[in-house]
Amino acid sequence: MARPVTIGTRGSKLALWQAEWARSALLARFPGMSVELAVIKTQGDKILDVPLAQVGGKGLFVKEIEEALRDGRVDIAVHSMKDMPADILEGLAVGAVPEREISADVLISRGGERLAELATGSVIGTSSLRRGAQLRHARPDLRIEPLRGNLDTRLRKLETGGLSAVVLAAAGVRRLGLEDRITEILGPDLMLPAVGQGALCIEIRANDPRIGPLVAGLNHPDTHAAVAGERSFLRRLGGSCQVPIAGYGRVEGRRFDLTGLVAAVDGSALIRHHLSGPVQDAAALGVELAEVLLARGADIILQKLTSTAR
Repeated sequence: MARPVTIGTRGSKLALWQAEWARSALLARFPGMSVELAVIKTQGDKILDVPLAQVGGKGLFVKEIEEALRDGRVDIAVHSMKDMPADILEGLAVGAVPEREISADVLISRGGERLAELATGSVIGTSSLRRGAQLRHARPDLRIEPLRGNLDTRLRKLETGGLSAVVLAAAGVRRLGLEDRITEILGPDLMLPAVGQGALCIEIRANDPRIGPLVAGLNHPDTHAAVAGERSFLRRLGGSCQVPIAGYGRVEGRRFDLTGLVAAVDGSALIRHHLSGPVQDAAALGVELAEVLLARGADIILQKLTSTAR
């Protein structure tokens, strides 16, 4: 009897939903397979009272799971792609990128107001410098407060923490069946998503002859290409959660459209550009877009932020 395939995951409701999705998708393709889940607590799950930007940013929600993957305790790791550092650890690889959920952010307000309807001085909770910067740019009269915790925790804090609204990733809200809580879907012109937002990362050991072929069928080529372009953009900028960087790519036919943004934390400066080209050039377009933003002043913003973060 073949040994079980073990999926490593965080223990939040959303992470477990994602891991169960991967488990179900594998069983649909290989009905006789035994697939188990292993819940692993990450540093990001343990540090809940400090903004992500102050405790290391990207990697906080994947490091311990990747260590388990590398040493053979698990065979597959399922992550939110937006949590993945720009560079994959040596010895590991992205085995598949399933079809993306909606990539947008959403506003959930306590009183049902849309963003434009919130009163001056209203307090919005968000865990993201990227969201905060774009909110401050659009509505400098609002107050932005840091908000950590799993999705259900953040929604609970909306009711109990003196907040007027929270901004969350639409994908997580939808995956947990909470669409009825959404007040407004924030379009990309107002709120450009995080790199990889709405997509999953199925991570495996590089060149794993057993697991590689099993997960290959979960891959969605257009989503994989779009995310590759976004991540090459992020990599060239040296991005992390300590910097307000946004990037969203979309494949239409054989064309790839990519929009990127770098902002000052206070929203006072926001540099944005769009490029398109053949889908096979997605990764190269990501680098090209980053170079355009750097030449237009993103380098100055990034230098200030990285020197402040040290």
